[in-house]
Amino acid sequence: MKGKKKEYLATPIDHFDITKHNVVPLVDAMRNMAFTARDLARAADINDRMLRDPDCGVILCLAGSLISAGLKKVFAEAVRSRMVDAIVSTGANIVDQDFFEALGYRHYVGEERLRSGMYDAELRDLQIDRIYDTLIDEDELRVCDDTTREIADELEPRPHSSREFIRAMGEYLERKGCKTPDSIVYEAYKNDVPIFCPAFSDCSAGFGLVAHQHARGDGAKVAIDSAKDFYELTKLKIANPVTGLLMVGGGVPKNFAQDIVVAADILGHEAPMHKYAIQVTVADVRDGALSGSTLKEASSWGKVDLAYEQMVYSEATLAVPLIVGYGYHKGAWKKREARRWNKILDQVAVGS
Repeated sequence: MKGKKKEYLATPIDHFDITKHNVVPLVDAMRNMAFTARDLARAADINDRMLRDPDCGVILCLAGSLISAGLKKVFAEAVRSRMVDAIVSTGANIVDQDFFEALGYRHYVGEERLRSGMYDAELRDLQIDRIYDTLIDEDELRVCDDTTREIADELEPRPHSSREFIRAMGEYLERKGCKTPDSIVYEAYKNDVPIFCPAFSDCSAGFGLVAHQHARGDGAKVAIDSAKDFYELTKLKIANPVTGLLMVGGGVPKNFAQDIVVAADILGHEAPMHKYAIQVTVADVRDGALSGSTLKEASSWGKVDLAYEQMVYSEATLAVPLIVGYGYHKGAWKKREARRWNKILDQVAVGS
């Protein structure tokens, strides 16, 4: 069985490197086409525009299995190159996938036949988890679970925002050594870029936190405060009123980031709507109108301005390298100052 497992986990996912592929001529050639090509070119222009805006804070939103699919290096480079000031993500992208690889593990290319689902029972017997056409070793994932428990055990037993916990994950990698040259968690830690996972327990960290709380019984324990997440991100909007959103997928990260405009208003601050907004998605109104709700609709809620917004109906692994790669090779990030928003939040007694 071990031999069979090694056969399945033989070819690692190769993460796309935007630094090696100048996509500017390609995207420019799409500008006078139609349909999604033209939409993507306009999205790339908006992304470049917000990187050139000295007042704009850029918030990256991530939903879906993006890191396991090969986009880890794209987002890690975006953080490293000062193209991102904050991240709002699902927990799976940050913990099960990025932090997992930072611990020294990999995701693997699944054979074409595995997509049928006919071999999932065999994969289960081998402790292999399948994400469409990508494979992950369940035994290694359990190590990731336990590492988050270890981190929780070391923290002060109180409610923490997910941002605080993820920063502790970055500090863990600093102490123990990051096993990959490209990690979103580690780059964010080094560059003081806050990462928020509003549904943090819905990932590998959830298992670690359950184990931590179970072991503590009735004693003091670490908990995750999602309201604190919301308040912290709202504080950033108040401190930096001009903001832009680059949203990959929809769901909780999309809505959470958009809602800080309304939250700021509730707190008595007339924060403007997000000046720039891009969403890459394959969802439409038939999914219940959250992930696929348009950015124009968000304007009716007072969340997104209409001047610089663009929906791109495309699967992320196709569109994201082009949009982010365009911004990288246009080079506006070279003159962009790092905002280091983690330092701002650490100076504020959030919740006091």
